[in-house]
Amino acid sequence: MILDLDRFIDRERPFWDELSAMLKKQDDQPDWKMPLADAQRFHYLYQRTSSDLVKLKTFAGEAETAQFLEGIIARAYAKLHERRAESIPFRPWQWLTKTVPQTFRRRWLAFVFSIGTFLVGGLFGAVALAFNYDLKQDFIPPQFSHLYESPSSRVEKEEKQEFDDFERRHTFSATLMTHNTKVTIMTMVTGFLFGIFTIILLFYNGTIIGVVAYDYIADSQGTFLAAWLLPHGSFELPAIFIGGQAGLVIARAMFGWGTNLRLRQRLERIRGDVLTLIGCAAIMLIWAGIIEAFLSQYHGPKIYPWKIGFGVLELGILIAFFGFCGRKKEPTTLPT
Repeated sequence: MILDLDRFIDRERPFWDELSAMLKKQDDQPDWKMPLADAQRFHYLYQRTSSDLVKLKTFAGEAETAQFLEGIIARAYAKLHERRAESIPFRPWQWLTKTVPQTFRRRWLAFVFSIGTFLVGGLFGAVALAFNYDLKQDFIPPQFSHLYESPSSRVEKEEKQEFDDFERRHTFSATLMTHNTKVTIMTMVTGFLFGIFTIILLFYNGTIIGVVAYDYIADSQGTFLAAWLLPHGSFELPAIFIGGQAGLVIARAMFGWGTNLRLRQRLERIRGDVLTLIGCAAIMLIWAGIIEAFLSQYHGPKIYPWKIGFGVLELGILIAFFGFCGRKKEPTTLPT
């Protein structure tokens, strides 16, 4: 279809001017509460102007008009989301039980990519160690040098330790907590580098877990490994995956696939989801840290079944939380 540009602009300009006038009224009267009919009209004008901008983008000679429309659309988008945020007060319980799982499910593809990258790294580490056991020390970072010894030797030492050997166990626990918190934060913020280092970090840390898992299972210490990692790992590892999820959401916004919005607008659009994912990961890491300090570092054949059972229960609760919480729709009430 051939578009008559002059006729198109003459026909659509009244709608642009109307939207601009509504924006000016909101700027001049910050306390003005928009009636429902005006709000519906505002949203319609926003959508129509956005559609007009897409059509104008096909004309190279209309850069000035397109820039004018981009400015109006950016202001309208900000007002729409500003009004939405102002009308909904923050309720911690509602945020935890509804917003968090809903956001997680809305960004599920990024989570799948995050955990998939980690698992590929784990498989790589396990296969590499199976082919060449001498690579073990090359994969494991120096701060985890206690893992250089054979699993059987370490298990024997751990099980002989007194239950109240507080300092040594909790120093080690603090090292692990610090490491995993750094990993989670880094996988998030490196999303601003187009996600390249987010993927590298997920793969690398998956490689470490793969190496350790293969080492212990090959040495017939799989029960010890499960009892050691499951109680805190059922929350700690998903927190890292959610960190990667947030980083990949940011990376997608940086690339700007499938949208004509500018970078600032794209980041504004994902801000709420990213903050929710960050808050969720932080809460999970706090819980994982408590469990790691007061349960995971205590070893003994008699408590292994209890620790494994506790970890499986935690993981089941976490899956149910993200899979089912916040699905019930509440009736929408119109403002009076």
